[in-house]
Amino acid sequence: MKIAIINGPNLNLLGTREPSVYGSQTFEQYYSLLKKGYPAIDFSYYQSNVEGELINQIQYYAHTCDGVILNPGGYTHTSVAIGDCIAAFSTPVIEVHISNVHAREDFRKISHVSAKCKGSIVGLGLKGYELAVQWLIAFYK
Repeated sequence: MKIAIINGPNLNLLGTREPSVYGSQTFEQYYSLLKKGYPAIDFSYYQSNVEGELINQIQYYAHTCDGVILNPGGYTHTSVAIGDCIAAFSTPVIEVHISNVHAREDFRKISHVSAKCKGSIVGLGLKGYELAVQWLIAFYK
C-alpha cells in the first residue's frame, strides 16, 4: 500500500511554531515513528508553503498512491483550487488538522477542502495522521 502525506504552509515549523497549539515534536520526528509503526506501507512525504506546488503533488499522488493524507494548513480556508483538485480524483484524501480548527478563530471554520475529502480528522494533534493511516488501511480491506 502506498500512502502520501502532504503538509501545507508553515507545517515545516512544527516543533518550534506555537508549541502550545502544535506541540514540540517536529514532523520529521513524528514521520520517522509513523514509518516504523507501519513498515508494510510505502509512505511518501511532501511539504510546501506554495499553493501551486501542493496542487501539483496532490495530482501526482492521486495517480501513484492508494491514499493521500492532506494537511492544507491555512490554505484550507482560502484555496478553492486545492478543493477543486481533490474533487478531480477518486483517490481517497483524508484531511488532517493538528489543532481543532473549529475551536479557533471564526475564519478557520470556513473550509474549501473538507467537503471534497473522504473525511476529516481535527484537533487530535499529530495522532490524527496515524488515525488517517488506519482508516485508509481499513478502507482497502
